[in-house]
Amino acid sequence: MDGVVRAWVDGWVVSRGAAPPEREPWGFTVDVGLVAQVSRHVFAALGDDVDEEAVRKVADGVTGTGVWLKVFQNPEVVGAWLGEGWWVDPEPGYLMTIPLTTTQAGRTGRLPDLVAGTGTPKAEQTDAPAAGRTNGPQTRRTGTPGTGPADAPAAARMNVPDGYRMRVWSAGGARRMLVTAPDGSLAARGQVAPTGATAVFDQIETAPAHRRRGLGSVVMRTLQASAAAEGAETGVLAGTPAGRALYESLGWHVEAPLTSAKFVGPGAG
Repeated sequence: MDGVVRAWVDGWVVSRGAAPPEREPWGFTVDVGLVAQVSRHVFAALGDDVDEEAVRKVADGVTGTGVWLKVFQNPEVVGAWLGEGWWVDPEPGYLMTIPLTTTQAGRTGRLPDLVAGTGTPKAEQTDAPAAGRTNGPQTRRTGTPGTGPADAPAAARMNVPDGYRMRVWSAGGARRMLVTAPDGSLAARGQVAPTGATAVFDQIETAPAHRRRGLGSVVMRTLQASAAAEGAETGVLAGTPAGRALYESLGWHVEAPLTSAKFVGPGAG
């Protein structure tokens, strides 16, 4: 099994609040619990190492709708292995990685919550009470920017365009970021789930009306800094063709293509 796939699976389940992955001879099964995605089978091999027989066997054993396959091979290859009832996304995804360095974090330590048009540190909420404490999450002030270890890393203090606001917070083991437009609507978002030495970047999105304004770069650089500050050494994500150019401009590298296939049932349109 390829370590980068395991890292992606482990971080993805944290990011999405899915069930812990179950090991299989060919990879992993993850229960998601949504109508549109009940569960997913993720194959651990990459590229030409993907076992056609294993993919066919798993696919042929699926009878319920809403089950997905994630195979690190091109769609035209995987599509030829699947029988009736499978919808294959014709657009390839990409498994990508990047080294996360301490220079991205600026300082060692947790990235404070941010809320302001310029990313000004606000208050930091810890994910759990300190030892011996039972009164829930604690909040502390970070003080004046640039005056102490609670200060946000330099990479996280990137400005957003005038009128936009950014917010960073933690929930469910993931660090989440939101950028809102002047009218309060969603402009960009993303999240990262550190799981030790690796961190998975997920749900990176810029609304169509707000693209080409540098928001995607702000989101990614902020989350990269946060993950590095948490001790992660390698970032992992599954990107779309539209996102690949942004990620590569930030130093990400493609490890393998990714095919997504969903069982919709025989005779489904």
